[in-house]
Amino acid sequence: MIDFLKGTVVHLENDYVVIDVRGVGYRVFCPNPFVFAKMEGELTIYIHYNVREDAILLFGFPTREEQKLFRKLIEVSGIGPKVALGILSGGNPDLVVSAIYQENITFLTKLPGIGKKTAQRMILDLKDKLDGFATNVISGGLFTVPEPQVGDGSAWSEAREGLKALGYTETELDGVWLKIKDDVTYEETVDVLMKRALKLLYAG
Repeated sequence: MIDFLKGTVVHLENDYVVIDVRGVGYRVFCPNPFVFAKMEGELTIYIHYNVREDAILLFGFPTREEQKLFRKLIEVSGIGPKVALGILSGGNPDLVVSAIYQENITFLTKLPGIGKKTAQRMILDLKDKLDGFATNVISGGLFTVPEPQVGDGSAWSEAREGLKALGYTETELDGVWLKIKDDVTYEETVDVLMKRALKLLYAG
């Protein structure tokens, strides 16, 4: 069982990264591979090791909290690894946990691959199993899941701060926003916008 890998990113695609660990390249499927694009040198990626009849797959996450949440999600009937990756790429993990606590079906059904019945199962199966997750937003009361407005830039403001923390400059981020602002939609979360922006930044 592989719990984490420590190495360098040598290749990126839309749904996976290749990590070089002492000369061996591991293909690791991620919610947002481009978050690793700006990271230099050796990094740690937390792994869920999945064995099927026809394949052995590695799913990776930048934090152990995301790794744990992924494992909780795939315990829900109707949610496989690919859908769980979509959930984590389409919604900030803190917001996903908060939406489950709040029984916010409207928010959950906006996540990729999640219909009303699956959202109800997520709430039923996970609400009492997420102690310790997203404590920074849940402690002291339920966190209110925000509803982004169409094209108003509110989600982008948070995404922009996250991208700045990765080392991108104001000029680079202004250029990306000019390219995407006209088609930002209501459904696009902070993480979705970061993924779009990182893809453009990585492509140069």
